[in-house]
Amino acid sequence: MFVDELTLYAKAGDGGDGVVRWRSMKFRPKAGPAGGNGGNGGDVYFKAVRDMNQLAKYTGAKEFKAVDGEDGRKSSEFGKGADDLYIDVPVGSTITDLDRDRTFTLLEEGETIRVLKGGQGGLGNEHFKSSTNRTPTEATPGKPGEEGQFKVEVALMADVGLVGLPNAGKSSLLNSFTNATSAIGAYPFTTKEPHLGSLYEFILADIPGLIAGAASGKGLGHKFLRHVARTQMLLHLVSLEHEEPLVVYEQIRSELQAFDETLTKKEEWVVLTKVDLSIPEIYEPLVTELEAQNKRVFVISTVTNEGVKELRDELVAHLRAR
Repeated sequence: MFVDELTLYAKAGDGGDGVVRWRSMKFRPKAGPAGGNGGNGGDVYFKAVRDMNQLAKYTGAKEFKAVDGEDGRKSSEFGKGADDLYIDVPVGSTITDLDRDRTFTLLEEGETIRVLKGGQGGLGNEHFKSSTNRTPTEATPGKPGEEGQFKVEVALMADVGLVGLPNAGKSSLLNSFTNATSAIGAYPFTTKEPHLGSLYEFILADIPGLIAGAASGKGLGHKFLRHVARTQMLLHLVSLEHEEPLVVYEQIRSELQAFDETLTKKEEWVVLTKVDLSIPEIYEPLVTELEAQNKRVFVISTVTNEGVKELRDELVAHLRAR
């Protein structure tokens, strides 16, 4: 199951304690202080990875803790600093630090951001040696690492987003193109969360269906539109089972524009689905009208496979040429 929102708890490592130790020489059991400082605790980073399903791996374990620094050692040796902790999140994630009112966005694969700093190691007794204090007995404990709650929200960085009203055939098309297994059913909102598939090297996202008023939060509302915002291009699916397919098409366009006008400027191909339920006298004038608006239009049926291969081949060629 695709997870696009999750709240995680994370804690940086604590600093190791400084220690009290002494040099030992013959006839001089306390030849001088030799307690080393503690090592620093590990920092916490978020790192962007290409796995769009990364958050689903955390649903059973939402707490992360970096390793503590080692305590100081004898012979003036410092404790070892701890390794940093990296929490992988999908590319396109927005991370909100709920305790510090700050937000980060990771848009490039491999991009990292430090969100918590590990605690500083404590001081050993050698640190306190001075001309007036040759045998210091004090040492300080390591400082605690920072901690906090982080909300991670993913806006898909897919190459192609499949949009349209519920039951427009998006899941069927995704399954035809890829090895995805989106649920398919003849009722609205079969898809409650985005589903992903890989078409050769390209990521396709079956995004939840949109209804009138989504830009103001109705239906799946902003959850849907947030994902549309970062897809590279759109396949806009319109089912020919509707009496007025052009009205349906314009309705979706209106919702995109109401949410963010830049969405209507994305590259968009129009895919008229379920041609097996229609006749040429009905859909051919629609194709002509959409093409007059400089739209690329495809007519398909995933039931009979009419037009599916042609659409797939042209889409792959187009994406590779970009």
